[in-house]
Amino acid sequence: MNRPVYLVDDDEAVRRALGLLLSTVGIEVVSFADPQAFLAQVPKLDPGCLVLDIRMPVISGLKLQEQLAARGIDWPTIVISGHGDIEACRRAFRNGAIDFLSKPVDEQDLIDAIQKGQDALERALRLRAEKAETQALLAGLTPREREVLGRITEGFTTREIAEGLGLSPRTVESHRAAIGAKLGTTSQAEMTRLWLEGREDP
Repeated sequence: MNRPVYLVDDDEAVRRALGLLLSTVGIEVVSFADPQAFLAQVPKLDPGCLVLDIRMPVISGLKLQEQLAARGIDWPTIVISGHGDIEACRRAFRNGAIDFLSKPVDEQDLIDAIQKGQDALERALRLRAEKAETQALLAGLTPREREVLGRITEGFTTREIAEGLGLSPRTVESHRAAIGAKLGTTSQAEMTRLWLEGREDP
């Protein structure tokens, strides 16, 4: 799926040229003349790939990267510049850029970088959706079931779990059956995968 590309550049000629180029290969481009306008619209925008000019008045492309990261927005970003230097390139990559291109931008390099970003974004969104689904499954467990599941994932036997929680083995087996029904699996390996996948990030 091709997601939108958000182009932030204060040079109108660049915005027009790159917008035309990308539209010819079927990429939807939404252009912004400055970072402030983009930041104002971010809450309403669908996830997409960013193409940012490095030097802009008030807020530079690098500063924009940092502000987006502070908001928890990690969309794939391509930084372009007519004044690129090694330190700016390093900062861009430290901020999570997937590519750094010099103006005049090579058309194929830009298209390739955007495709790379689109692929990375699709993977990230798919993993995020899977994690949310797993967290919803785990949220359906009772506190006691979560305790039992935690010990199952650590490799404890039914008897060990029973002794550790002060329960009878029969009660632990009952909890285990309920957990399996709610998670849709009785496999210890799969339960462990779901448990780890559903953990909140530190």
